Amino acid sequence: MNGTTATLSMRENIAATLSALGDSEKSHLQLLMENPAQDENLIEALRHHIDLASNARLLNSLKLERLGEWLGANAPNRLQIRLMETSKSSQHAAYQAFRAGLVRSGGLEKAYPKA
Repeated sequence: MNGTTATLSMRENIAATLSALGDSEKSHLQLLMENPAQDENLIEALRHHIDLASNARLLNSLKLERLGEWLGANAPNRLQIRLMETSKSSQHAAYQAFRAGLVRSGGLEKAYPKA
């Protein structure tokens, strides 16, 4: 298995974890977020997950809002700006729903309080 295939497989696995977001998936994601070397994989998987949601027949915006809220509340400070950038990378309703949850969590404000 070459590096590209491994990266795509990891992205798919993390995207599936983001989609399910049960207790065991939350634990797995928290472990993943503790490792700065996995930041790029997490962000790519998040983009992939939101893109899949945006192409679905029915958009589950509540699920995307909950994901944004959970990630915003639990992601380390170093990821907060990247999460917000990801949420603003498209005007599609899926990205807007994720952004709504992310903003509601207040993670960016906690990570970077106003002076």
